[in-house]
Amino acid sequence: MFFPSPLSRGKLIKRYKRFLADILLDDGSEITAHCANPGSMMGVAPEGATVWVSRSSNKARKYPFSWELLELDGGYVAINTNNPNKIAYEAIENKMIPELSGYQSIRREVKYGENSRIDILLEEGRGKKQDQPCYVEVKNVHLMRHKGLAEFPDSVTSRGTKHLEELSNMIRAGHRAVMLYIVQRGDCQRFKIADDIDPNYGQALLKAIEAGVDLLCYDCEISTNEVVLRKPLDILL
Repeated sequence: MFFPSPLSRGKLIKRYKRFLADILLDDGSEITAHCANPGSMMGVAPEGATVWVSRSSNKARKYPFSWELLELDGGYVAINTNNPNKIAYEAIENKMIPELSGYQSIRREVKYGENSRIDILLEEGRGKKQDQPCYVEVKNVHLMRHKGLAEFPDSVTSRGTKHLEELSNMIRAGHRAVMLYIVQRGDCQRFKIADDIDPNYGQALLKAIEAGVDLLCYDCEISTNEVVLRKPLDILL
């Protein structure tokens, strides 16, 4: 997934109201950028950090800049939670996720369940495991409290819990369901659920696994040009 425009570098002054961030660009101008991340951003929003922003060509936007990357420990962390769906879609199209290959149809944001939308719906499969529609829910991950260990969520997510319940219902209806975690950083080797942050989500995930929901977790290769799916991570349960 390429960024929508060349990125500009700056220093984070502060993030506030969840969706806003004041940034001092290298050219000396101070901007307010949109921060597309509703979570706590624990560990990935330190004031004074080097950050990178894109600029939209849409003149109707109140905040034309979007915060995309953070430099951390010699690497990049992508903080835009709108990106994982795009990253996953491109990866499936390019057959970079073997567990989700073999489907002829791929659609995004399809209505299902109780007033929900599935991130990716795979259909017209060829193979024993692909003989039913596959409902893929995608979640962004960037929390790392222990070296090499990615965690989700970074704050309480009742919406995430609801999505797990919806996936379980799809299994009961005879379909396939997959929970796909996209780690938008490249310095992790393992993944686990932060059930100390949200116990309800942790319990819902265990129930989803018992129901037959598949779990996948992949990290990303990140540069100031693009974010691309890279390799699977070990999932600790």
